[in-house]
Amino acid sequence: MSAQSEIPAPSSADAAPGMVRLDIADGIAEVVLNAPYRLNAVDEQALTDLAAAYEEAAAGVREGAVRALVLRGEGRAFCAGRNLGSIDPGSDDAYAFLDAALTPLLRTMAEFPAPTFAAAQGACLGVGLGLLLATDVVYVAEDAKIGSPFANLGLVLDSGGHWLFTERLGPHRALDLMYTGDLMSGAEAVVGGLFSRAVPAAELLGFTRSKAVRAANGPLRSFVASKQLVGRIRDERLGLWDAIRGENEVQAALGASDDYREGLEAFREKRAPRFR
Repeated sequence: MSAQSEIPAPSSADAAPGMVRLDIADGIAEVVLNAPYRLNAVDEQALTDLAAAYEEAAAGVREGAVRALVLRGEGRAFCAGRNLGSIDPGSDDAYAFLDAALTPLLRTMAEFPAPTFAAAQGACLGVGLGLLLATDVVYVAEDAKIGSPFANLGLVLDSGGHWLFTERLGPHRALDLMYTGDLMSGAEAVVGGLFSRAVPAAELLGFTRSKAVRAANGPLRSFVASKQLVGRIRDERLGLWDAIRGENEVQAALGASDDYREGLEAFREKRAPRFR
């Protein structure tokens, strides 16, 4: 089934003020895409606002107020991609949008100095896929719609979608989705290895928040170290022995941390650790 028949086109209305909202409470920063009337499709201003939200949340990590982050979208869709309703194909500078606005945002998201989680329901297309790709852990609704609608637009999948589909699904399945515009459900995407877990839509946000709370109560330094090492394994294609060397180096550094001392004390005293 084509993307056009599954996902209604976003409204051409201009973004309402406050499309991106940041809430910080109890150690969790929650970044919210808040334009449900257009399926949270984004424009350049929304990307700027997202970057600002992540930078503010990162400052909260440095100040000790934030220990994990949740990204979500209001309404029935996570993010239907770029808002195409008001674009003039004759004057649109797609390269500037992608290279100057979107790519730096994705790097900012991927380098966030604490664990990040996304709750994705409904349409997860185009830029929406990129936002998920730049998040550490992605939980999707079982009936979410994931794929490449660009066959209907005369464009190509962007926002890291080629890498995501090819790396996780293999070249044949990746090109199948790109040629046909067929969409996967969230459950199918998880089985294919795109994302972490699929849960019923009604349980998605609560489930995601509970996992973020658990991470926020954990050893932040060790989580960030694992995040960085996994990133090196992915981007530098580390082999087994180079990865083991990286683990050894990180373990040696963490051995001098307060978190390790607390964890070891808690183990000996048979109690839950209290990480700070």
